[in-house]
Amino acid sequence: MAYLVFARKYRPQQFDDVIGQAHITRSLANAVTTGRLAHAILFSGPRGTGKTTVARILAKCVNCHNGPTDKPCNQCPSCREITTSSAADVFEIDGASNNKVENVRELRETAKYKPSSSPYKIFIIDEVHMLSDAAFNALLKTLEEPPAHVLFFFATTEPNKIPVTILSRCQRYDFRRVAIDDITGHMAEICRQEQMQISQNALAVIAREADGSIRDGLSLLDQIVTCSSEKVSDEQVVEMLGVIDRQVLFDAADALFSGNAAALVGICDALYRQGRHLLRFYSELIVHFRNLLLIKMGGAEKSLTDVPEHEKKQMAKQVEHVSEPYLSQIVNTLFSDEWRIRQSVSPRHALEMTFFKLLQIRPAMSMDTLIEKLDQLRQEMGGPLPVNAVPEAASEPRNPEPAALPENQDPGPGPVPEPETAPEPEPEPDGPETASTPEDPADGYETNEALWAALKNHIAAQKPSLAACMGESQLREINGRHLVIDIKSSGSNIELLDRKKNITRMEQLCSEFLEKNVRVELNISREANHSEKRKQEAKTLREEALNHPLVDAAVKTFNGKIVDIKILPAGGSTQ
Repeated sequence: MAYLVFARKYRPQQFDDVIGQAHITRSLANAVTTGRLAHAILFSGPRGTGKTTVARILAKCVNCHNGPTDKPCNQCPSCREITTSSAADVFEIDGASNNKVENVRELRETAKYKPSSSPYKIFIIDEVHMLSDAAFNALLKTLEEPPAHVLFFFATTEPNKIPVTILSRCQRYDFRRVAIDDITGHMAEICRQEQMQISQNALAVIAREADGSIRDGLSLLDQIVTCSSEKVSDEQVVEMLGVIDRQVLFDAADALFSGNAAALVGICDALYRQGRHLLRFYSELIVHFRNLLLIKMGGAEKSLTDVPEHEKKQMAKQVEHVSEPYLSQIVNTLFSDEWRIRQSVSPRHALEMTFFKLLQIRPAMSMDTLIEKLDQLRQEMGGPLPVNAVPEAASEPRNPEPAALPENQDPGPGPVPEPETAPEPEPEPDGPETASTPEDPADGYETNEALWAALKNHIAAQKPSLAACMGESQLREINGRHLVIDIKSSGSNIELLDRKKNITRMEQLCSEFLEKNVRVELNISREANHSEKRKQEAKTLREEALNHPLVDAAVKTFNGKIVDIKILPAGGSTQ
């Protein structure tokens, strides 16, 4: 007897033998047993999923000598003839080669006559979408009102090409792609019956190449078994099919997670020397990291139907200590670089550049870990300084000289912008200074504190921004036309006050109040110098915080931007 390939030798002969299409076989079996089988049925779906096989089994169910039954005996003459494609009352027609109107007319003539030895005359038309428009029109009337002894079973991979007038007269069943685990299990049973030794990993590789088609999977298995001895190794399967070894994908992911650039380059070099298609490797790498992300997110059961169970376990172990945001960054980078690799004249080097880019991505922490680390950082960076750092946007450059505020604007906390330059006072006539007289406004005050309070009120009314710079300043002494002022303020405010144009402005305002021209001298106290020192220390702490890896991780995780940095007092309290 001639050799039978696995796809023919192990072709299902009953509904229970059909792999991965239980939703269809269950409905058809119930329709047969209840006598509610439609006269025209359309089977649609991907190639090699069992459309023609189910049509043959259904023909056995209705023409079996023990039927109609949902379990044909496969022993009676009718069942055996359908199995061997020699039944006189079952016509299997190839729609691709019998697509003319003349062929359909012959079919209509044949349908008029009753079956010779079976209850029904059955027409199975494969690839029915290949019929011409004229052929479909010729079939339409017979399909709508067929003789009672005629059944039509159509099969197609492209139902969208069938006219709606035909579709509306058929009962339609859509076949699904067969899951990898189902294909693997079916091939494992065949190998057991054939006494062939082959690993589960090798069968998974074959099943993945089958792309949901049982027939394609069995054809590949037949090819491998024919060219191998009794024991088939994983290397033989990979070599014969020319596919990417799944372990290479896991090795690439491990090398990326560990930051091993040499290993990644070595993988690219090995694939190139083996003649593997690098674009296909890149596509499978994207799918692999997508699957890793889904497993990390907990959506593996519903989304990874095309991944065998042993690989799911291996993936779960691989991402056990990898954060979800880090995996998301890798997948996004792979997708964004896909077009560049496809368009590159040197895909190998483009792939290496993508790997280098991925190595520069810092692994992000999980949300809980990040919050815990940030809280720890806050405690460590609190320090003993009871100083509020000047708010400063990290992403904006600092202005060396702040602009002046409008006359009526409150300067608020932090460094006060520089007041505008006052016009120079008119020169006094030469001559010795005169002592204060009873008519001087200063004579109406008993102490320097009272006089300085009045002066500060006058300055604040005329120039609020200038008064805000003075802080806790005091009038140290007044000697005729000479005023000495002690400054106890922040270093930035002292720097602004000590500028010539601002001293000139202060002298003008004091002269207006005292009704005489005066000269102002600023006395910077040690407290101010200490404040400047504290400011420098605060600046150092801010720079350390900006460069801290936890802060960088937080910014990348939340896709944020640093707009304010404050130094907390000792103990971590903001009060």
